Amino acid sequence: MQENKPTPHDGGDVCTLEHLSTDQFEPCVRFEAWRARAHQLVELEQPQPGRALEADLVMLRNGACRFGTMRSTDYATRADARQRPGCADMVVMTSILEGVVHIDDARNSRRRVGAGSLALYDLSQMARYEWIGPAREAYLILSRTEAMRAMGANVRGCGLPVPLDQCAIAPALHAQLALLARSALTLDATERAGLLDGAHALALLALHQAAHPVAANDAADDTLGSLSAGRYAAALHFMEQHAERPELDATAIARGIACSRSRLYAAFADRGETVMGALREVRLQRARAVLERGGWVHLGALAWHCGFADQSHFSRAFKSRFGATPSDWQRHARAVKLRSPTP
Repeated sequence: MQENKPTPHDGGDVCTLEHLSTDQFEPCVRFEAWRARAHQLVELEQPQPGRALEADLVMLRNGACRFGTMRSTDYATRADARQRPGCADMVVMTSILEGVVHIDDARNSRRRVGAGSLALYDLSQMARYEWIGPAREAYLILSRTEAMRAMGANVRGCGLPVPLDQCAIAPALHAQLALLARSALTLDATERAGLLDGAHALALLALHQAAHPVAANDAADDTLGSLSAGRYAAALHFMEQHAERPELDATAIARGIACSRSRLYAAFADRGETVMGALREVRLQRARAVLERGGWVHLGALAWHCGFADQSHFSRAFKSRFGATPSDWQRHARAVKLRSPTP
């Protein structure tokens, strides 16, 4: 069993990592041990006869939220606040990465949810969740109070689960959760903590967007500072996905993440940055990454691929940022690659 000591990062919060696997427990105690350690908010049902319980769970915790990613074979859980009273204070945002889950609620209705789904679930409401494996999920456990503030509504009264797939920032949130799921065990403590903070901010902004029509998004009360952090993270993700578009500007970015330009500008100003300065940095870092591979690349094509309208503008910006022209950087990278022994 791997459990890291709490590690503070630049923001001052503490982020802990824990890795659990059913293989760590003897078969005779596996179910009870997994039930106690991995399912503290829901009841784990006994596996079907002849089916072994096989699962792997990675968890991150800080003072604001908890993240988890689980791989498993078939299994089922039940949400029941009478047996797990702690769940009444929590809601869970889940991204299904692989597999299918059947949800049976107290009204005897059944829903089938597949890979790619992103939604907010209320574990205080009785329901049964049957996972058909191989299954993989990534989730954030948020305080109910914080989720209510982000949505500006009573979570119990808003018809959970709340689908989030159509939110403008859903792709950014999906990507952030998937990255944490893939990399939590390999990133260093500071990187893990930063990604968890970003996922938390994006989650709150997604809830805010889900509860308010896009047209009225900027008229809604923006009392959470984390909404600004979510806009910042969503904007960076949008830039990385669309950096090759020379016409990309603040108006297009704001439209892409469903906020006004003033809110977008404020999100970057809060961090001492500008929108176009951040976009330029994303483009230049992309170009440098390509050059550092050590292969030959046409610099005009590279400039266009990174969103620069012409090669001369690209070369000036690159030299200003890194102290060398793209051609010099390319020659150096190729020389280093040629000197390196071939594996």
